[in-house]
Amino acid sequence: MKHAGPAALDRLEPLLARLRGLPALKEKARGVFYRRGRAFLHFHEDVSGLHADLRTAGPDFDRFRVQDEAEREALFALILESLD
Repeated sequence: MKHAGPAALDRLEPLLARLRGLPALKEKARGVFYRRGRAFLHFHEDVSGLHADLRTAGPDFDRFRVQDEAEREALFALILESLD
């Protein structure tokens, strides 16, 4: 699964804009967010659609589908929850 390219990130732009508004996150490259100096969130694309890799707890990332608006809203809610 490859990292999301410019066209995929364009589709995610409303979500990316909301993420940029969270003071706890720093966007190091477009669509690649860090928290406390550590990789926290990035996006992938493949034939099955768009996915986010989010570090919720521990050293590993968990993968979440973000193909549609409902899935993006669920991811954003999870991110807010993990920042508390």
